[in-house]
Amino acid sequence: MALEIHMPEPMCLIGNNEEQLVVNQEALKILSAITQPVVVVAIVGLYRTGKSYLMNKLAGKEKGFSVGSTVQSHTKGIWMWCVPHPQKPDHTLVLLDTEGLGDVEKIDEKSDTQIFALAILLSSTFVYNTMNKIDQGAIDLLHNVTELTDLLRTRNSSDLSEIEEPADMSFFPDLVWTLRDFYLGLETNGHAITADEYLENSLKLKQGSDERTQTFNLPRLCIQKFFPVKKCFVFDSPTHRNKLSQLQTLSSEELSSDFVQELSEFCSHIFSHSKTKTLPGGIQVNGPRLESLVVTYVDAINGGALPCIENTVITLARRENSAAVQKAITHYDQQMSQRVKLPTETLQELLDLHRTCESEAMEIFLKHSFKDDNQCFQKELETLLSAKQDEICKKNVEASADHSSTLLESIFKPLEQEVAGGVYAKPGGHNLYLQKMEQLKAQYRQQPGKGTQAEEMLQKYLKAKEPLSNTILQTDQALTAKESQRRAEQARAEAARVEARRLEVIRIQEEQKRAEQERLHQEKLRQIEIDRANFRAEQQRIREQRLQEEAAKIKAEQEAQLRELNQQLQNARASYHSSNECVLI
Repeated sequence: MALEIHMPEPMCLIGNNEEQLVVNQEALKILSAITQPVVVVAIVGLYRTGKSYLMNKLAGKEKGFSVGSTVQSHTKGIWMWCVPHPQKPDHTLVLLDTEGLGDVEKIDEKSDTQIFALAILLSSTFVYNTMNKIDQGAIDLLHNVTELTDLLRTRNSSDLSEIEEPADMSFFPDLVWTLRDFYLGLETNGHAITADEYLENSLKLKQGSDERTQTFNLPRLCIQKFFPVKKCFVFDSPTHRNKLSQLQTLSSEELSSDFVQELSEFCSHIFSHSKTKTLPGGIQVNGPRLESLVVTYVDAINGGALPCIENTVITLARRENSAAVQKAITHYDQQMSQRVKLPTETLQELLDLHRTCESEAMEIFLKHSFKDDNQCFQKELETLLSAKQDEICKKNVEASADHSSTLLESIFKPLEQEVAGGVYAKPGGHNLYLQKMEQLKAQYRQQPGKGTQAEEMLQKYLKAKEPLSNTILQTDQALTAKESQRRAEQARAEAARVEARRLEVIRIQEEQKRAEQERLHQEKLRQIEIDRANFRAEQQRIREQRLQEEAAKIKAEQEAQLRELNQQLQNARASYHSSNECVLI
């Protein structure tokens, strides 16, 4: 289970210094530590309209986000509060309180649009907080988001008409419109309506194509396109006017009961209906991914570029897939270092361990990667793992060679000392020398843990000692020429047998490598055939389903015709009997 992040109070996520937006690195560290999926709720609205009060309630706290009591705007930029989600286990609720729009003290109004855009891009539920009622001014203010035809793009294209039909609407947040100090009656034409119906009525389009009608319809059309899921809440005034400055210190008993009820319904809806933040394709966003979105969007806005959702996802995918490759390689290295003790007795033993660790590394990559559509990063991982295999095989050869050399030196050292002491410089000495060599070779071969190069290193050692053997043979002149010749031939035959064994070992190792490569090739071919079979089966199922549907339709039509014919026959019989009735007077 992922660890929960506990923030005792909100923290500035994105600052606004009037010249550009600035990301708070401390806030990014908090996001990077959240491994759980996140539900992101952002609130936007005019300054001094009680946005922060609502967000504190969602956090389950009386205080947190700054709640001002004067006409001066308190929140600057975007502030973040990460708390455990009250209804979704293993999820983190990320609350984003934004700088109030329309602040008269603000130098550059462009930042309003930027804050608006970021709130939408980062959230899964977008709360739009306005006062009193839904009027043209409130709609035009929200139309800032539809002017995001200059800011919000789902694809990397200069054709801004694409905004009319976003590629993946699941990426865009749900809209929750909150109306504060609502004083109108919820009714139309004498009939009571809900707050949601009031919102839908306010966003209805007018018939007509004249410029005035188009001007009226444009913001409503854009709002409908960007926010297919909409919800509206109306709030009475929370308390008497003279107590509003102490709102966050008032208890529930001191607030309007209607306001308390409305606030409870609002919080309940947010907790139960706000969806997990996702990327196009339904990819869930966790803390590190949200961190990347924040940095990418802010960098784009500060650089004067258009925040392109597609490019952002591609950038995020590259970053995470690259990290997934590194995680997989790290796991492979760790497991191989723990499980493999070089040198291994056989090459196959090493290949089996490699294949196991390779499979685990691939599983880790697939778990942490996403949108590797062309399998570029997977192929990169396969290439790296193949290089790792070559590297570990090379190290295995070197380790075997080093260990075998050390062992040979240790075992044959007494023989070399005897040769130096003249033990074999006598008649029959060469035969004694060969016998001793055979004993020591057997002793060497019985030693475990020498690895794949054991025999080859032995042959290299023996090859190097041939001049010494010849010297001993020449010294042993007391032997007959025939006996000397026989022993020389025997030595050459043994050398040939040893060489044959060495070559056989090399041949077996090469065959093992080729067999492993063939197995991997056949495994890939089998997977392709399975995919093809599944595709054909799915196509066959679809065709059979269509045939069944057409047969059912034809059957229904025939039964209807039969019923109609039966009815006509009954009518005809009734008419016949009626015309043949006799009237008795």
